[in-house]
Amino acid sequence: MRLSHDITSACPSIRRGKDSPSELEQGNNEPLKEGGCIANGGKAMRRTAFLLGAVLIVAGVVVSAAPAAGPTDEEGAAPYVTTVPTGYRDWTWVSVAHEAGNFNSIGAVLANDVAIKAYREGKLPFPDGSIIAALHYKHTASEENDKVFGQPQSFVAGEPTNVQFMWKDSKKYAATGGWGFGHFVDGKPADAAFLKPCFPCHAQMKARDLVFTRYAP
Repeated sequence: MRLSHDITSACPSIRRGKDSPSELEQGNNEPLKEGGCIANGGKAMRRTAFLLGAVLIVAGVVVSAAPAAGPTDEEGAAPYVTTVPTGYRDWTWVSVAHEAGNFNSIGAVLANDVAIKAYREGKLPFPDGSIIAALHYKHTASEENDKVFGQPQSFVAGEPTNVQFMWKDSKKYAATGGWGFGHFVDGKPADAAFLKPCFPCHAQMKARDLVFTRYAP
């Protein structure tokens, strides 16, 4: 995925078994009557031993049934952008781009305050917190405008196709060069398989911190 270049090409939670009973049922503590001591005491001991054995068996089943701890939610977090940044339509304009061929797309590239400051100052690499957005539309001929001009020459943004983001977080997205990539259609994010080609593509622009779009003053 290249911003300004359109593309249309769970961790198990840890479950714990219930705690085993912390206390065993106690036998009658009152003194046993003479003549019944050995007999009754033997029955009490056998009953206690039976209960103890049963508890140990149940505890063993609970322990063996508990699954091994898997990765935490943070460790298994998706290495791509899954939420649309708030207020991106009010960000600063960076440039525009037209993709011909199979894409037939026109796009506007915007940047948040952190990213636009780096753009204007020529600062590389982009600091954490930088977000770059690319709004893509169908590249559409305008019959309305062409009637005014007297010939077919006007092209405008048609139906929206997708919105893409690059979000700089050097720790969270360390595996993809410090950038998180996102692709949204009707507000719904693309999955990891769809976004997998993004980093290898952008990695070819290492000299510009993986960013294709240059600032157009």
